[in-house]
Amino acid sequence: MKAASINDYRELARRRLPPFLFEYIDGGSYAEVTLRQNVADLEAVPLRQRVLRDVSDIDTSTTLFGQRLSMPVILAPIGLAGMNARRGESQAALAAENAGLPFCLSTLSVCPLAEVAGATKQPLWLQLYMIKDRGFMVALLAEAERLQCSTLVFTVDMPVPGSRYRDYRSGLAGASGVSGALRRFSQALAKPGWAWDVAINGRPHVLGNVAPVLGKSSGLEDFFAWMRNNFDARVSWADIEWLRAHWKGPLILKGILDPQDAIQAVCAGVDGIIVSNHGGRQLDGVLSSARALPLIADAVADQLTILADGGIRSGLDVVRMLSLGANAVLIGRAWVYALAAAGGAGVTHILNLMSAEMKVAMALTGVTRIDAINRDGIDSSRSTLLPQSATRIRTTQ
Repeated sequence: MKAASINDYRELARRRLPPFLFEYIDGGSYAEVTLRQNVADLEAVPLRQRVLRDVSDIDTSTTLFGQRLSMPVILAPIGLAGMNARRGESQAALAAENAGLPFCLSTLSVCPLAEVAGATKQPLWLQLYMIKDRGFMVALLAEAERLQCSTLVFTVDMPVPGSRYRDYRSGLAGASGVSGALRRFSQALAKPGWAWDVAINGRPHVLGNVAPVLGKSSGLEDFFAWMRNNFDARVSWADIEWLRAHWKGPLILKGILDPQDAIQAVCAGVDGIIVSNHGGRQLDGVLSSARALPLIADAVADQLTILADGGIRSGLDVVRMLSLGANAVLIGRAWVYALAAAGGAGVTHILNLMSAEMKVAMALTGVTRIDAINRDGIDSSRSTLLPQSATRIRTTQ
């Protein structure tokens, strides 16, 4: 099968990966209503086709937090991404660099920060959770500064992990000890391509950034236990000030779905927010990112940078998210599917696809520059996502 789209790469990833890894990437929480709605709502955004405009010179580039991007796309942080190809995060970071795009490394990556930073020349973004062990956080932030990471993404929608049924069915979660290891081992044996590339030649299989906390026991069997025991459910807005004391670069909050929380983010002095429901992996039944985005943009668009993720499967979807109010987007499953299917070359391919698809979408909606993409490109007579009222919510200090 030759991949022509991100959905093709999803199928290739399903064929190549052991079930416990594919279901972890692909799944959401509970009944996966929000997971499906992320894709469906974005696909349903009706764009306005415009004609007889000069679209011979299309420029997809933009500037974000002082960095020039070839298109408004960032590779989102994905836990355990390095298990999908040999030293997977390093391969993906290099593909992002070659495409002129930022790569954001998850706290729960397989490859440690120093390894991924050493694989590229451009500064990484780093994603961080609020951990009970503040000493660990301070040390990781200090290392990020030493390695010249440019931007910190602080995930705020995960004080506790969501319930993901697929992980229990597949054996990734809820099957600890020898029985869990044997179950995963048998799945790996049935996927010899992955077993040779990753299981044998992709070692060490540890949670690289948290290995100093876990010690030698930092493999898959410790992943969920570590999250349950170390995520700090006491996290509050007051902790943003603590973060600022230890991080001087751009600070972005990931996991905003409500306009009032977006307003609070402005008051907290952060540089940006990511409109996100964690890819439908936390609270099932909440708004899709596409449906939440316009309300948030109306509230704070002129006061901080708005990013968005969730359901993006093409360059056309990028244009849709920008039309709804985002300055740029993050892609998650898209790049991990491609990584699992074809390594760094797969990531490069989907980024090239998205760039080409963006240019076609921009041409057919009559715009040639990223800053010209706005709600005028949406057919409001057919859209159910745009706010009915033009009244903007204002920040109150």
